[in-house]
Amino acid sequence: MKLDLNAVPTPCFVVDETALQRNLDILASVRQRTGARILLALKGFAMFSLFPQIRTALDGTCASSPHEARLGREEFGGQVTSFSAAYSQADMAELVQLSDHIIFNSFAQWRRFRPLVEAAGRDIHCGLRINPEYAEVKVELYNPCARFSRLGITLDAFEGQDLAGISGLHFHTMCEQNADTLARTLEVVEAKFGHLIPQMQWVNFGGGHHITRPDYDVDLLCQLVSRFQDRYGVQVYLEPGEAVALNTGVLVSTVLDIVHNGMDIALLDTSACAHMPDVIEMPYRPEVVNAGLPGQYAHTYRLGGPSCLAGDVIGDYSFAKPLKAGDKLVFLDMAHYTMVKTNTFNGIRLPSIAIGNSQRGDFRLVRQFGYQDFKGRLS
Repeated sequence: MKLDLNAVPTPCFVVDETALQRNLDILASVRQRTGARILLALKGFAMFSLFPQIRTALDGTCASSPHEARLGREEFGGQVTSFSAAYSQADMAELVQLSDHIIFNSFAQWRRFRPLVEAAGRDIHCGLRINPEYAEVKVELYNPCARFSRLGITLDAFEGQDLAGISGLHFHTMCEQNADTLARTLEVVEAKFGHLIPQMQWVNFGGGHHITRPDYDVDLLCQLVSRFQDRYGVQVYLEPGEAVALNTGVLVSTVLDIVHNGMDIALLDTSACAHMPDVIEMPYRPEVVNAGLPGQYAHTYRLGGPSCLAGDVIGDYSFAKPLKAGDKLVFLDMAHYTMVKTNTFNGIRLPSIAIGNSQRGDFRLVRQFGYQDFKGRLS
C-alpha cells in the first residue's frame, strides 16, 4: 500500500480496502463454486467500519462472546453463530436473542441451556463442537487438539448421548494452514464421527483456513467442501478470520529515540505488549518495510516499545540508512489478530484506525482514541 506517511498520525492501523476486496473476491468465489456459507470470525478481525464492504461477499459472523455477537448482529447482519468454551447464565440470556446458531462445548452445557434456547421464541440451531484429537498445529498455544485440550467433545463422550435437538457439528483444528491439512483432518473427522454426520443439517469446518494466501490450494478446498456436502447432504460452513484480512493492513509507527546498550535500540511509539501482543505470545517477528534481518543491511537496531515492560521488544532489524527520531516505520500484515488484541497497559494510547485505498492513493482516519478509552475500562 502506498501511503503518504506524513499524513498518518502514529501509531495507526491502516487497512487497504483494495487488498481487502482482493481477499473477498477469492472467498466469494469459494461460496459460488461450492455453496458453502462463509462467516467472518470477529475474534480475528472486527473492524466494523469495513463491514459494509465485507458483507457483500460473506454470509455473516461468528462470535465468541455476547459482545461479539451483538456487534455482528448490529453492524454486519446476516447469520450470527456463537461458540464459547463455556457459557454463563447471563451470557446465554443475551446470546439466545442475538444468535442463529449456538455451538456448545459439552453435553452438560447443552443440557443446562437447552430450555433457555427453546424458550427464546426464535429459530436457533444448536450444535456441538467435536474434538477429533487430530491437528497439525505446531505451536502448542494455538493447538485446539493438544493433549488435555478444553476445546471440543471427544468421540468417547458421545457414547449413550441423545442428539435430539442438535442440528450440527463444529470442529476447529487448524491455524494458518492449507487445504491439504483440511483433507487429512476430514479423513479423521469422517472416520470418527461419520456415523453422526447424516443426522445433521450442517457441519462447521471452523477457522484456520489460509484461503487468501497466494499458495493456498483453492481448488482442493472447493473439491473437499463439495464432496463432503454431496456425501452427507449437509450445509458446510467456514469461519475464516485471518483469511479475510490477510495482507490487508499495516501498523505505522514513529521512532521516538535511539539509545545504545551493547547494540543500537530504537524506541517507538508502538508497543509490542500493548499494540501487537501476538509478537510476544506466539511469538513471531513481523516484517517491516525496507528492513532486513540483523546484519543484512549496514545498520541493525532492536525495535522496542515505550512501556515499562522489560520485554516490550518487537525484534531486531537492519536498515540501509541509520534511523533517527521522527522516522516512520511500517509493520506489515497487521490487520488480523492485532487490532482486536490491543490494550491500554501503562495507559499507552491505542493506535488510531484508518482506511486506505491503494488504487486511488487516498487515506481516511476513522477512529482515534484518547484518555476516556483508557479510563472507561477502569473504576
